[in-house]
Amino acid sequence: MRKASRLFEIIQILRLARRPVTAAEMAERLEVTPRSIYRDIVALQAIRVPIEGGRGIGYILRPGFDLPPLMFSIEETEAIVLALALLERTGDGELKVAARRVGQKITGAVPEPLRQAFQSQALHAWGSVAAAPPAVDLALIRRAIRDEQKLALDYRDEFGRATERTVRPLALIYYSEQSMMVAWCELRQAIRNFRADRLAHCEPVGAFFRGEGERLRQLWIAGWKTNAVRPLEVGDG
Repeated sequence: MRKASRLFEIIQILRLARRPVTAAEMAERLEVTPRSIYRDIVALQAIRVPIEGGRGIGYILRPGFDLPPLMFSIEETEAIVLALALLERTGDGELKVAARRVGQKITGAVPEPLRQAFQSQALHAWGSVAAAPPAVDLALIRRAIRDEQKLALDYRDEFGRATERTVRPLALIYYSEQSMMVAWCELRQAIRNFRADRLAHCEPVGAFFRGEGERLRQLWIAGWKTNAVRPLEVGDG
Protein backbone atom coordinates (compact mmCIF):
# COMPACT_ATOMS: atom_id res chain seq x y z
CA MET A 1 0.00 0.00 0.00
CA ARG A 2 1.33 3.40 -0.96
CA LYS A 3 1.97 5.88 1.83
CA ALA A 4 -0.72 8.35 0.72
CA SER A 5 -3.33 5.59 0.73
CA ARG A 6 -2.11 4.37 4.11
CA LEU A 7 -2.42 7.84 5.67
CA PHE A 8 -5.99 8.06 4.44
CA GLU A 9 -6.74 4.58 5.82
CA ILE A 10 -5.35 5.53 9.24
CA ILE A 11 -7.66 8.56 9.38
CA GLN A 12 -10.61 6.35 8.44
CA ILE A 13 -9.75 3.77 11.10
CA LEU A 14 -9.55 6.46 13.79
CA ARG A 15 -12.73 8.20 12.60
CA LEU A 16 -14.75 5.01 12.99
CA ALA A 17 -13.10 3.81 16.21
CA ARG A 18 -15.00 3.90 19.51
CA ARG A 19 -11.84 3.53 21.59
CA PRO A 20 -8.10 4.21 21.24
CA VAL A 21 -6.52 2.09 18.51
CA THR A 22 -2.96 0.85 18.98
CA ALA A 23 -0.30 1.02 16.31
CA ALA A 24 -0.13 -2.78 16.36
CA GLU A 25 -3.84 -3.06 15.55
CA MET A 26 -3.56 -0.61 12.67
CA ALA A 27 -0.41 -2.31 11.42
CA GLU A 28 -2.18 -5.66 11.28
CA ARG A 29 -5.12 -4.23 9.33
CA LEU A 30 -2.89 -2.37 6.86
CA GLU A 31 -0.29 -5.15 6.59
CA VAL A 32 2.68 -3.01 7.58
CA THR A 33 4.94 -2.83 10.64
CA PRO A 34 4.02 -0.85 13.77
CA ARG A 35 7.10 1.28 13.11
CA SER A 36 5.54 2.40 9.81
CA ILE A 37 2.36 3.36 11.67
CA TYR A 38 4.34 5.43 14.18
CA ARG A 39 5.98 7.32 11.32
CA ASP A 40 2.62 7.83 9.62
CA ILE A 41 1.07 9.20 12.82
CA VAL A 42 3.92 11.71 13.13
CA ALA A 43 3.40 12.72 9.47
CA LEU A 44 -0.33 13.24 10.02
CA GLN A 45 0.25 15.25 13.18
CA ALA A 46 2.75 17.41 11.28
CA ILE A 47 -0.02 18.46 8.86
CA ARG A 48 -2.29 19.23 11.84
CA VAL A 49 -4.51 16.19 11.83
CA PRO A 50 -5.61 16.15 15.51
CA ILE A 51 -4.45 12.67 16.51
CA GLU A 52 -3.79 12.16 20.22
CA GLY A 53 -2.26 9.28 22.17
CA GLY A 54 1.01 7.43 22.21
CA ARG A 55 2.78 4.11 22.16
CA GLY A 56 1.23 1.50 24.36
CA ILE A 57 -2.04 3.37 24.97
CA GLY A 58 -3.31 3.79 21.41
CA TYR A 59 -4.46 6.73 19.31
CA ILE A 60 -7.69 8.66 18.90
CA LEU A 61 -8.87 11.35 16.52
CA ARG A 62 -9.96 14.45 18.40
CA PRO A 63 -13.63 15.37 17.78
CA GLY A 64 -14.25 18.06 15.22
CA PHE A 65 -11.93 16.83 12.49
CA ASP A 66 -13.60 15.48 9.38
CA LEU A 67 -13.06 14.97 5.70
CA PRO A 68 -15.30 16.74 3.17
CA PRO A 69 -18.78 15.18 3.27
CA LEU A 70 -19.91 12.77 0.59
CA MET A 71 -23.02 14.23 -1.00
CA PHE A 72 -25.21 11.47 -2.43
CA SER A 73 -28.93 11.40 -3.15
CA ILE A 74 -30.91 8.54 -1.62
CA GLU A 75 -31.04 6.82 -5.05
CA GLU A 76 -27.25 7.17 -5.47
CA THR A 77 -26.75 5.72 -2.00
CA GLU A 78 -28.99 2.76 -2.79
CA ALA A 79 -27.07 2.21 -6.04
CA ILE A 80 -23.82 2.00 -4.05
CA VAL A 81 -25.37 -0.40 -1.53
CA LEU A 82 -26.51 -2.75 -4.30
CA ALA A 83 -23.20 -2.51 -6.19
CA LEU A 84 -21.28 -3.46 -3.04
CA ALA A 85 -23.65 -6.37 -2.47
CA LEU A 86 -23.07 -7.59 -6.04
CA LEU A 87 -19.31 -7.62 -5.41
CA GLU A 88 -19.93 -10.21 -2.71
CA ARG A 89 -21.01 -12.60 -5.48
CA THR A 90 -17.70 -12.49 -7.34
CA GLY A 91 -14.77 -14.83 -6.85
CA ASP A 92 -12.43 -11.92 -6.13
CA GLY A 93 -11.58 -12.13 -2.44
CA GLU A 94 -9.62 -8.89 -2.31
CA LEU A 95 -12.49 -6.91 -3.88
CA LYS A 96 -14.93 -8.42 -1.39
CA VAL A 97 -12.83 -7.14 1.50
CA ALA A 98 -12.45 -3.76 -0.21
CA ALA A 99 -16.22 -3.53 -0.71
CA ARG A 100 -16.81 -4.01 3.01
CA ARG A 101 -14.30 -1.27 3.79
CA VAL A 102 -16.02 1.06 1.33
CA GLY A 103 -19.35 0.45 3.06
CA GLN A 104 -17.83 1.22 6.46
CA LYS A 105 -16.20 4.42 5.22
CA ILE A 106 -19.32 5.74 3.56
CA THR A 107 -21.44 4.81 6.56
CA GLY A 108 -19.12 6.86 8.76
CA ALA A 109 -19.07 9.85 6.38
CA VAL A 110 -22.63 10.40 5.18
CA PRO A 111 -25.34 12.07 7.27
CA GLU A 112 -28.65 10.61 8.32
CA PRO A 113 -30.93 9.45 6.70
CA LEU A 114 -28.42 8.26 4.05
CA ARG A 115 -26.60 6.26 6.71
CA GLN A 116 -29.77 4.23 7.23
CA ALA A 117 -29.62 3.05 3.63
CA PHE A 118 -26.33 1.30 4.41
CA GLN A 119 -27.49 -0.14 7.72
CA SER A 120 -31.09 -1.15 6.99
CA GLN A 121 -30.24 -4.27 4.90
CA ALA A 122 -33.30 -3.54 2.75
CA LEU A 123 -31.49 -4.18 -0.56
CA HIS A 124 -30.00 -7.59 -1.39
CA ALA A 125 -28.20 -9.17 -4.33
CA TRP A 126 -29.32 -12.79 -4.59
CA GLY A 127 -28.27 -15.78 -6.64
CA SER A 128 -25.22 -17.95 -7.17
CA VAL A 129 -21.83 -16.86 -5.88
CA ALA A 130 -18.86 -17.34 -8.21
CA ALA A 131 -16.13 -19.58 -6.83
CA ALA A 132 -12.63 -18.17 -6.58
CA PRO A 133 -10.38 -19.45 -9.40
CA PRO A 134 -8.42 -22.44 -8.06
CA ALA A 135 -4.96 -21.52 -9.38
CA VAL A 136 -4.83 -17.73 -9.72
CA ASP A 137 -5.46 -14.69 -7.54
CA LEU A 138 -7.62 -12.18 -9.42
CA ALA A 139 -5.92 -9.39 -7.46
CA LEU A 140 -2.66 -10.30 -9.23
CA ILE A 141 -4.36 -9.86 -12.60
CA ARG A 142 -5.90 -6.53 -11.59
CA ARG A 143 -2.49 -5.23 -10.49
CA ALA A 144 -0.91 -6.36 -13.77
CA ILE A 145 -3.63 -4.49 -15.69
CA ARG A 146 -3.00 -1.31 -13.68
CA ASP A 147 0.79 -1.59 -14.00
CA GLU A 148 0.65 -2.72 -17.65
CA GLN A 149 2.85 -5.69 -16.81
CA LYS A 150 2.96 -8.84 -18.92
CA LEU A 151 1.84 -12.18 -17.50
CA ALA A 152 3.06 -15.70 -18.20
CA LEU A 153 0.21 -18.23 -18.34
CA ASP A 154 -0.26 -21.97 -18.38
CA TYR A 155 -3.72 -22.25 -19.93
CA ARG A 156 -6.11 -25.05 -20.86
CA ASP A 157 -8.84 -24.37 -23.41
CA GLU A 158 -12.36 -25.81 -23.41
CA PHE A 159 -11.04 -29.08 -24.91
CA GLY A 160 -8.32 -29.45 -22.26
CA ARG A 161 -5.45 -28.58 -24.60
CA ALA A 162 -2.57 -26.96 -22.69
CA THR A 163 -0.57 -23.99 -23.96
CA GLU A 164 1.95 -21.57 -22.52
CA ARG A 165 1.32 -17.91 -23.26
CA THR A 166 2.76 -14.48 -22.57
CA VAL A 167 -0.05 -11.93 -22.54
CA ARG A 168 -0.68 -8.24 -22.02
CA PRO A 169 -3.69 -8.14 -19.64
CA LEU A 170 -6.25 -5.49 -20.54
CA ALA A 171 -9.46 -6.10 -18.60
CA LEU A 172 -11.33 -8.41 -16.23
CA ILE A 173 -14.94 -9.37 -16.88
CA TYR A 174 -16.94 -10.62 -13.90
CA TYR A 175 -19.79 -12.94 -14.89
CA SER A 176 -22.11 -14.54 -12.35
CA GLU A 177 -20.50 -17.95 -12.89
CA GLN A 178 -16.85 -17.05 -13.54
CA SER A 179 -14.28 -14.39 -14.32
CA MET A 180 -12.63 -13.72 -17.66
CA MET A 181 -9.33 -11.98 -18.44
CA VAL A 182 -9.11 -10.06 -21.70
CA ALA A 183 -5.53 -9.85 -22.98
CA TRP A 184 -3.36 -9.37 -26.03
CA CYS A 185 -1.85 -12.81 -26.62
CA GLU A 186 1.69 -12.73 -27.98
CA LEU A 187 1.35 -16.33 -29.20
CA ARG A 188 -1.77 -15.59 -31.31
CA GLN A 189 -0.88 -11.95 -32.00
CA ALA A 190 -4.48 -11.03 -31.24
CA ILE A 191 -6.84 -10.21 -28.39
CA ARG A 192 -8.05 -13.31 -26.59
CA ASN A 193 -10.20 -14.14 -23.58
CA PHE A 194 -8.92 -16.44 -20.85
CA ARG A 195 -11.28 -17.97 -18.30
CA ALA A 196 -9.74 -17.63 -14.87
CA ASP A 197 -10.82 -21.14 -13.86
CA ARG A 198 -8.80 -22.59 -16.77
CA LEU A 199 -5.54 -20.94 -15.72
CA ALA A 200 -3.21 -23.57 -14.30
CA HIS A 201 -0.55 -20.96 -13.51
CA CYS A 202 -0.21 -17.20 -13.82
CA GLU A 203 2.66 -14.95 -12.79
CA PRO A 204 4.11 -11.55 -13.75
CA VAL A 205 7.17 -11.44 -15.96
CA GLY A 206 9.86 -8.79 -15.93
CA ALA A 207 8.46 -6.96 -18.93
CA PHE A 208 5.89 -4.22 -19.34
CA PHE A 209 3.75 -2.72 -22.10
CA ARG A 210 3.52 0.78 -20.67
CA GLY A 211 1.46 3.19 -22.75
CA GLU A 212 -0.18 0.45 -24.85
CA GLY A 213 -3.00 -0.66 -22.56
CA GLU A 214 -5.63 1.92 -23.47
CA ARG A 215 -4.99 1.56 -27.21
CA LEU A 216 -5.43 -2.22 -26.99
CA ARG A 217 -8.58 -1.85 -24.89
CA GLN A 218 -10.09 0.43 -27.53
CA LEU A 219 -9.20 -2.17 -30.17
CA TRP A 220 -10.97 -4.83 -28.10
CA ILE A 221 -14.09 -2.68 -27.58
CA ALA A 222 -14.24 -1.73 -31.25
CA GLY A 223 -14.07 -5.41 -32.19
CA TRP A 224 -16.98 -6.67 -30.12
CA LYS A 225 -19.11 -3.63 -30.91
CA THR A 226 -18.51 -4.07 -34.65
CA ASN A 227 -19.41 -7.75 -34.53
CA ALA A 228 -22.39 -7.22 -32.19
CA VAL A 229 -21.28 -9.94 -29.78
CA ARG A 230 -20.71 -10.13 -26.09
CA PRO A 231 -17.11 -9.87 -24.85
CA LEU A 232 -17.28 -13.54 -23.77
CA GLU A 233 -17.77 -14.66 -27.36
CA VAL A 234 -14.66 -13.01 -28.82
CA GLY A 235 -11.71 -15.39 -29.17
CA ASP A 236 -11.76 -17.64 -26.06
CA GLY A 237 -8.13 -18.78 -25.58
